[in-house]
Amino acid sequence: MAKFNLAEVFQPKILEVFKKGNYTKETFTADLIAGIIVGIIALPLAIAFGIASGVSPQQGLITAVVAGFLVSLLGGSHFLIGGPTGAFIVIVYGIVAQYGISGLIIATVLAGVILVLMGLFKLGSIIKFIPYPIVVGFTSGIAVVIFSTQVKDFLGLTIENLPSEFIPQWSAYFSHLNTFNPAEFLLSLGCLLIIIFWPKVTNKVPGSLIAIIVGTAASLLLANYAGIEFATIGSKFPELANGIEIPKPTAPNITWDTVQSMFQPAFTIALLCAIESLLAAMVADGVTGKKHNSNTELIGQGVANIITPFFGGIPATGALARTMANINNGGKSPVAGIVHAIVLLLIFLFLMPYAVYIPLGCLAAILVMVAYNMSEWRTFKYLLKGDKSDVAVLLITFFLTVIIDLTVAIEVGLVLAIILFVKRISETSSVKVMQEEFVAGTENEEMAQLSDVEHLIVPDGVEIYEIDGPFFFGLASKLDEVDRENNKKGLKVRIIRMRKVPFIDSTGQNNLRNLWKRAQGENVQIILSGVTEKVHASLRKSGFANEIGEDYIFPHIIPALAKATELAEK
Repeated sequence: MAKFNLAEVFQPKILEVFKKGNYTKETFTADLIAGIIVGIIALPLAIAFGIASGVSPQQGLITAVVAGFLVSLLGGSHFLIGGPTGAFIVIVYGIVAQYGISGLIIATVLAGVILVLMGLFKLGSIIKFIPYPIVVGFTSGIAVVIFSTQVKDFLGLTIENLPSEFIPQWSAYFSHLNTFNPAEFLLSLGCLLIIIFWPKVTNKVPGSLIAIIVGTAASLLLANYAGIEFATIGSKFPELANGIEIPKPTAPNITWDTVQSMFQPAFTIALLCAIESLLAAMVADGVTGKKHNSNTELIGQGVANIITPFFGGIPATGALARTMANINNGGKSPVAGIVHAIVLLLIFLFLMPYAVYIPLGCLAAILVMVAYNMSEWRTFKYLLKGDKSDVAVLLITFFLTVIIDLTVAIEVGLVLAIILFVKRISETSSVKVMQEEFVAGTENEEMAQLSDVEHLIVPDGVEIYEIDGPFFFGLASKLDEVDRENNKKGLKVRIIRMRKVPFIDSTGQNNLRNLWKRAQGENVQIILSGVTEKVHASLRKSGFANEIGEDYIFPHIIPALAKATELAEK
């Protein structure tokens, strides 16, 4: 048995950077500048994501600090920046509403364990094969849900207990339109316009930070000189006015029943984290020419999600926007991500008390912009013009995400995509009966000297079934159907031609065995032709090659036909 080697799957990029011995003062300077800028960019997002997720703003910042540090320290990418992202808002909000903070801690830790196991079992590359319509479907769906959750603060509506479900949310909005606050709306709209148009001024300082500064200043001036009050972080979290406490690691009361109930949302968190972080790492690779280690990245993300909740944090993953900001501002190594976490820690320790003055409408504007950027509406529109099955997967995933639940959407989307994939493969595969005369082609390298065009005659008492495509559970029943429909009298030998069968699964072998047993009852000999080494090995392993006899398994149709002719003439 092969010995497990942790070093094969866990190779943090930060070790690679320092092992080479070429980390210079100039490189550190570049990482320092990039880290500071990314830290500033991450500040308003961390606060906004925390509040939108149903937790406090400092929990969003704690996540960015702890997870951001661990992802850069242990991850498999040179550039990936970890922290809270918009994708988790929907999941976290639902878990907190149903199970409370203790449930969220358990779900996040479980998700971290799942991610570590995925990395250890080398599943990093498999995550990349999740169908694109599913990714776009639930990403666009999350964007719509995020936008929906911000309507209350954007319009300044007064709603005591806002429902977490999409349809009840909008029902509440329409029934409370009479509480619309023009001042709150104008402040939110002004902040949104700043975010949209600030990049035309400069890309060095994020528009979201400028929006927070301007929005907070405007709300304070209007409150002091015009008597217009705005909903702020302080009004929603009055305990922050008394200052903050350094979080101490806490452990929830974990029971087996709680673990069972939280496994499904934990799996969703893990899957979403894996998809988002690896896609962001792939994009970073494409821009920089570097190469990330998928399995190491999953392990690093897993460890981050195991540790962060004990400090009061929420689920975290690689953030594409912050990763691209890191690259665009000159980041060279994971050190930039560590600097970004340290910058956020300093802000948390010394500037957090001032966050109480930030208007909720300003944060709503930031999240509306996040939702727009996540929506991928152009890609969504493009996919709607594609294959009907892809459109079905896209729309079902999208509507399930918006109306029901992200967990259900991912599960149903994956199952539907698998079913459609099997259907497509089955449609491209076939089983047909060869006629009395047919053209034989080269079936394998051993018989490559044969003519590519050779007419062969099927003698009396012999028939040939040709299988075209993978002989798996999606195709296996076709062979049985063809055999039952084809009742050839005086049959002595049936050749199963398998030159176009790249692999055979257990269902295919079972159907093949049933066909052979039925043929035995009819005194018909089965011969296998064009069997590749891979398929032959599978038949040997299952024992079927021994049952049918190696003398009746051939690599090419010509010796198989010669054997069949010999048996038919007896």
